[in-house]
Amino acid sequence: MTESAKGIKQFIRFALIGVLNTFVDLLVLNVETLITGMKTGTPYALQKGISFLFGVTCSYYLNKHWAFKHKSRHRQGLKFSLFMTVSVGGALINITVAALSVTYLRPMVNYEVLTAQVWVNIGALLGTAVALAWNFFGYKFFVFKEQ
Repeated sequence: MTESAKGIKQFIRFALIGVLNTFVDLLVLNVETLITGMKTGTPYALQKGISFLFGVTCSYYLNKHWAFKHKSRHRQGLKFSLFMTVSVGGALINITVAALSVTYLRPMVNYEVLTAQVWVNIGALLGTAVALAWNFFGYKFFVFKEQ
């Protein structure tokens, strides 16, 4: 298999894992925001951070064993640390875009059908979309790169 085909296959698997992790993230985020009633600003950002941690934990194991098929058991603690470093960068991008969307973009797009709870999800999805490229390239070339 060519490197190009392998990269495309990895990206497709990465994207499918991303869909699953986005579902986990949104499920946890919606439970948090429905329970607390806090849907903007710093409280929302904190809740988004917690929901991200659920998704990223799932992401590590699936990306390691399926998307990038990283079999080396050598220095697993280091690999997880590198994964978390890339993921924290992605989380900062994700959370910032999500929080800015629900706090500042929402008032500019004032459609009555888009409730605060709908915006919780719009913000989360925008954040996920922006962080996607960062995470893929970070995992592929930094965390799970072939030796």
